[in-house]
Amino acid sequence: MENICGWIAQAGHSPERGRLSGAQKADWLVIGAGITGLSAAHTLADMHPQARIVVVDRQRAAQGASARNSGFVVAHEHPAHSELIGTAGFAGFETDTMISRAASEEVRQRIGQHAIECDFRDSGYYFAVNDAAKLDHVEAKLATLRALGARAEFLQGEQLAQKLGTRHYAAAIWCGHGNALLQPAKYVKGLLNALPGNITVYEDTDIASVERLSQGGLRANAANGSVEAKKVLVCLNAFIPRVGINDSGTFPMELSASLTRPLTDHEFQAIGAVEPWGVLSTRPLGATVRLTPDRRVMIRNTAEYRTRDLSNGALAQRRQHHVLGLQRRFPFLDERDIQFTWTGHLSATRSGQAYFDRVEEGVYAVAGCNGSGVARGTLWGRLLAELASGVDSPLLQSVMQRAEPGWLPPRPFFDIGAMLRMRVEAVRARTEI
Repeated sequence: MENICGWIAQAGHSPERGRLSGAQKADWLVIGAGITGLSAAHTLADMHPQARIVVVDRQRAAQGASARNSGFVVAHEHPAHSELIGTAGFAGFETDTMISRAASEEVRQRIGQHAIECDFRDSGYYFAVNDAAKLDHVEAKLATLRALGARAEFLQGEQLAQKLGTRHYAAAIWCGHGNALLQPAKYVKGLLNALPGNITVYEDTDIASVERLSQGGLRANAANGSVEAKKVLVCLNAFIPRVGINDSGTFPMELSASLTRPLTDHEFQAIGAVEPWGVLSTRPLGATVRLTPDRRVMIRNTAEYRTRDLSNGALAQRRQHHVLGLQRRFPFLDERDIQFTWTGHLSATRSGQAYFDRVEEGVYAVAGCNGSGVARGTLWGRLLAELASGVDSPLLQSVMQRAEPGWLPPRPFFDIGAMLRMRVEAVRARTEI
């Protein structure tokens, strides 16, 4: 089977940019043309309109991990027990929520500024479970979310079934006022297409190293060319080690997802002609599910720490897992109704916090989206460009203070521990796939 992202297929392709060739010079180099890198490039262009800005990507711009996520714009996350109001962890959760709300607003500003058509729906989404025991401390969670500016409602039984068109879920917290949904490939494509004229994008360009020159500048080297720049912004998330940054405390997770054909009019009426929705599980490896505005069902119910990418044969096995999840929610759907299946990567950290730093003179980097890359990536791009430009703000200081990704043991000890942890989490989430 082919690994084809349904979001990218629907969004369509932008005109191809050429590969980097020869020796180029620029004021700024951005490595990575996903949400973070493109947001950084936009910010640099606004702040330095006379500068030459170069963006490079290892593959087609705007078609990597940023275009392959589930499209949740996160302003309010599901609070852990240690983060509930009245606990010692609430202060940190309050700061994180302030940052996430700013990130969500940053997405709205980008969409409005560049008139990006990306099926944006400012209607919140659900933290939902099949096993009601996996959604506990409900009143405390509602109070916590509301104290931080969210709208939050508890639903269960028939009331929830009427909202989602399925009786699979026993209970949920709907969370709005900042949480939103969009089509991620359309969003990142919109950022790419709106780049101003002082930005040059090179595709299919793998930066193998960044070296410091004797006169103080930096040179990024690729197979067929190089870019000499005064400052470099590394926006590679899960792939940050590719440019030699090996101590970020981040690691890649490989996810797979499927997208069905549109539901027929009969099928749509049978589930109650419900409004489009999104569901996040309260368990780390539970399923992420969406009913899209064009009546498709998207499901992501695998997440793995792997040292090698999934083969097409292994992806076909994950697709069967998607089928199982689909049929639990909508029994009339089977494998024949799946139109696209694909893989993607996210950048995770042990603490759940990002790596955000001035790596060395002239080099700045961010990684560790931890599954919230649409909003966080958009904000991080702006803030990384501001940090590199010497612009400070209370928001930037908050992000940098919280940027403690946590220590990772060396390989192979980390590999063994991560794989064992994932197996345990998979067992804990077995009712939620």
